[in-house]
Amino acid sequence: MHTVWKGAISFGLVHVPVKMFSATEDKDISMRYIHKTCITPLAYVRKCQTCDKEVEWDEITKGYEYEPGRFVLFEKEELETISGEANKEIKILDFVNLTDIDPVYFQKTYYLGPGDTGAGAYNLLLDSMRQTGKIGIAKVSIRSKSSLAAIRVIENCLALETIFYPDEIRPISQVPNLPEKVTVNERELDMAKMLISQLSSPFEPEKYKDEYRGRLLEAIEHKIAGEEVQAAPALQKTSVIDLMAALQASLDATQSSSGDSKVTLESDATVTEEKKPKAKPRAKKAKEPIA
Repeated sequence: MHTVWKGAISFGLVHVPVKMFSATEDKDISMRYIHKTCITPLAYVRKCQTCDKEVEWDEITKGYEYEPGRFVLFEKEELETISGEANKEIKILDFVNLTDIDPVYFQKTYYLGPGDTGAGAYNLLLDSMRQTGKIGIAKVSIRSKSSLAAIRVIENCLALETIFYPDEIRPISQVPNLPEKVTVNERELDMAKMLISQLSSPFEPEKYKDEYRGRLLEAIEHKIAGEEVQAAPALQKTSVIDLMAALQASLDATQSSSGDSKVTLESDATVTEEKKPKAKPRAKKAKEPIA
């Protein structure tokens, strides 16, 4: 893995040298803009409209437009000084419970490996955090941007999650058309809770696949092979939805696949059970081609 940052975690008077690595990777399929007339890829050019020429990277600086057409300029070194990136320190301010942080705050995950020295301090912080069940709230500057961060343990590794500052989270009150008071039908609520119970299982991330990326890769292979790609027709949306029927159908489907007895909500709101024969094991589907 490529090292994106080097520094140290500090808590109290303890310093833990670490190296930072991106924990995730973007697997989106990249498309380029093409001129249809001549099939030439279009390029984005850093061109100055005043000088009418392409601008090299060493001629570019950053500026803030405080009024239309008026800028204050900053060199890279100035921004690093302001952000505090020069000190290369992840300073833990507090230790909190992970459940105290709403997921809306999380941005990007990085792995923190031990530095070239200080393996003992790394192991000490990792094991003490694992045994106390706490995570550290810290400040860090990465690429001239100051961020809050959460330091936590993933398996046998320290991880850093950059998180938003509170004033970067939009208030829920800005969401339009939210109900002032939530009212639901009790029978529908009972069936919805039964459906949630039927669909509840341990989180197994490996069973979730990016189906769009798979279909797109398959379409690319067909086009390369000179085959015609047929698009499936869009499904028709019904204007009226029978909520009770949809919930019952969902329950029936989950119970059929698991071989459980069928649960039916009758008109007098009593629940009856109808024994069903166990479902036969389904044949395994052929594996889809892997691009």
